[in-house]
Amino acid sequence: MAVKHLIDLDEFSHEELFKILNMANLIMKNPGYYTDSCHGKVMATLFYEHSTRTQMSFQTAMLRLGGTVIGFDNPLNSSVSKGESLKDTVRVISNYADLITMRHVDEGAAKAAALYSRSPIINAGDGGHLHPTQTLTDIVTLLETKGTLENLTIGLCGDLKNGRTVHSLIKAMSKFNNNKFVLISTKELTVPDYIKAILKKNNCPFSESTSLADAIGELDVLYMTRIQKERFLSEIDYINQKGVFVLDMEKLNKAKSDLKILHPLPRVDEIDIAVDDDPRAVYFDQTEYGMYARMALILHILDSDHKLINDTGDVNPAFTCENEKCITNKEIYLPKLTKAEENKQVCAYCEH
Repeated sequence: MAVKHLIDLDEFSHEELFKILNMANLIMKNPGYYTDSCHGKVMATLFYEHSTRTQMSFQTAMLRLGGTVIGFDNPLNSSVSKGESLKDTVRVISNYADLITMRHVDEGAAKAAALYSRSPIINAGDGGHLHPTQTLTDIVTLLETKGTLENLTIGLCGDLKNGRTVHSLIKAMSKFNNNKFVLISTKELTVPDYIKAILKKNNCPFSESTSLADAIGELDVLYMTRIQKERFLSEIDYINQKGVFVLDMEKLNKAKSDLKILHPLPRVDEIDIAVDDDPRAVYFDQTEYGMYARMALILHILDSDHKLINDTGDVNPAFTCENEKCITNKEIYLPKLTKAEENKQVCAYCEH
């Protein structure tokens, strides 16, 4: 098996995905068996953006597998603060580590890093674009708590425009049979058009709602997200959206008895703390499932001695990405890469 980067969960086949899911289940049942599986291996965690769960989950996963961890959790503590490019950082670190896990503020940064790394890159979140390992966490959670990834009505609520976890989850779950989606947000924070295009391409029914109370009764899964202050260009824009959607017991009383409530965390004010004690709330269990998911992912990616492969996209010198949050607008040396989507060329880094 040729080893490859994990930039988007789409890059894994169904066979590969279920291999990882099955491995996660095996690790849960017998974690001691895998204690020395990564003995002698080094993982670098390059976190250009703040993180608690994702960073610690990856670190714990590698340590529980017997490997070691290097890296930084603040670019100001690295040569990035001296002006070092992403390319140079990755070229250097990939000489030290067998695997690199990276979170970055700019969309498409993981794709850019993969162009220059000698080690596999795992995307731990690139701006408001994607977060594939959170989606892997979500899928493991759904399998363990719902017992299926099919025939589900999935509601996603909150900041659906900037929520990279939302984008990754929709892309993944739209490929399983007979899933329906209810997109609950303000008109300003609805999902990007390219995500809606994916739903249409996969023939997935979806509806949009501006009321959590009206939508909750039909859901099998509710994926709550916070309004992400760090994604807004102004304080006023954030304040206007903050607090619009709050899951409380009054709304939860309208829901199915077997509803499962997920949240990528951190929570701010979008879920009342009284909901925590309801058996339908599984977001704290979700964090533990995430550790097992990442242990399985690490084993899957490192289980190869073959050449690293990288799907770069097409070089288009005339293309300029108009997304001001795209990595290409900061790391200007990057080749102009595009890919075909719906009969048009989009940025291969951020999909804008």
